[in-house]
Amino acid sequence: MTNIALITGGSRGLGRSMAQHLARSGLDVIFTYQSRSEDAQALVRELEALGRRAAALPLDVSEAGSFRTFAGQVRGVLQGWDEDQLYDLVNNAGIGLHASFEQTTAEQLDRLYAIHVKGPYLLTQALLPLVQDGGRILNVSTGLTRFALPGHAAYATMKGAVETLTKYLALELGARRISVNVLAPGAIETDFGGGAVRDNEQVNRMIAGNTALGRAGLPDDIGSVVAALLSPGTAWINAQRIEASGGQNL
Repeated sequence: MTNIALITGGSRGLGRSMAQHLARSGLDVIFTYQSRSEDAQALVRELEALGRRAAALPLDVSEAGSFRTFAGQVRGVLQGWDEDQLYDLVNNAGIGLHASFEQTTAEQLDRLYAIHVKGPYLLTQALLPLVQDGGRILNVSTGLTRFALPGHAAYATMKGAVETLTKYLALELGARRISVNVLAPGAIETDFGGGAVRDNEQVNRMIAGNTALGRAGLPDDIGSVVAALLSPGTAWINAQRIEASGGQNL
């Protein structure tokens, strides 16, 4: 049996790097995308060129009513590969929000909750029958749950819930030997949140100046960590928050 990983939000940014590194580690990859079909198919071809099986499936993680249908689509991909289970599930898909506490609206909170809390909670529920005993679940949080920066109260609050959920999943899925951890990236140069870390020189310099290793993070800094955390030798790590930030805001 070949280990198979499913990554939500895998067509760009951190998810794309995760898919690349996991494929290079010998895993087949199913990943989701929301709207960028061309980018998704380009990544499928890239992973196949590495000698791995790959599939891209559309998914809006804010639409919980679609999760049962999505689980059926995942099952269909697995059956097409003559497989029946996933080994890794990475809950990565998300959006950012920069707004002060006073200016954050109820609509913004509801959307963040749907994508970052309700989505991973119910999607993991829907996919659990497809995750093999002894498999792995990795949720994605943020360094902003450890340190506070203005404008990120709502986003960080949702990710705090993800970190709590991770502990409960680890406890309740322990009988199936499924280990569950949460990865907290620091500031990374992607298009996330409008691409400020990547494209705004002042923001990038500020982050570099507050990071022990002297620079903002790159997608491959996170993709490589995900591959390491999901490797066979790290299965005993369970219910842990692992931050990958280069030592930001120490």
